[in-house]
Amino acid sequence: MPDSPIPPRRSLALSTAAAVVFALVTWQVAVDGPLLDADERAGREFVRRGWLAELFADLGGVPVAVPVLLVVAVGTAWWARARGVRRWWLPGVVAVGAMALVPLVVVPLKELTDRGGTAVTPGTGFYPSGHTATAAVAYGCAALLVLPWLRGRRGRRWLVGGCLAVNLGVGAGLVRQGYHWPLDVVGSWCLAVLLLTAFAGVVSRSSCRTSAGTPSRRSGPS
Repeated sequence: MPDSPIPPRRSLALSTAAAVVFALVTWQVAVDGPLLDADERAGREFVRRGWLAELFADLGGVPVAVPVLLVVAVGTAWWARARGVRRWWLPGVVAVGAMALVPLVVVPLKELTDRGGTAVTPGTGFYPSGHTATAAVAYGCAALLVLPWLRGRRGRRWLVGGCLAVNLGVGAGLVRQGYHWPLDVVGSWCLAVLLLTAFAGVVSRSSCRTSAGTPSRRSGPS
């Protein structure tokens, strides 16, 4: 069975930091705190609409991000099954489950915080950013599904770097197009880190239980 995609200590550190930042940002949004004034000034300064920003913003849409995750989930499950990995289906199912949690968490938060939009997108319910959370969880889970199967360090670095670059592009595109304030994006990134570390933890615990049981006739990567 492949190794855990995120080491336990790193996972704990990431999730703790994300939880602290997410709580702080959500509190400021909920009480209309002073951090929002700086956030909105920065957001207005950053708006520079263009085709490239729109392209990256669109990568956070459900019609783009979710199919990518589904293809990777099916592909890695087939790969694991072909190599005799027990519970070959579990990582893909957990990844899809993490994706399904995004609207269940984001939509109530939008209603509770009721944050106003920008001049480009007036209205309320903009925190946290649904596009940002969708992209981060979909592409993040896809990368974590593939990562344990890559043996070379260079390939792992390229995969992680590419995933980070795409998500940074999505966040920057949303703010640059004026669709969201910067803190809407930051809050969703923190939420995504919590979901991704939870996903990695579930898969890691399953791997430990499998390796402690009866080995199958065929063995996957160590």
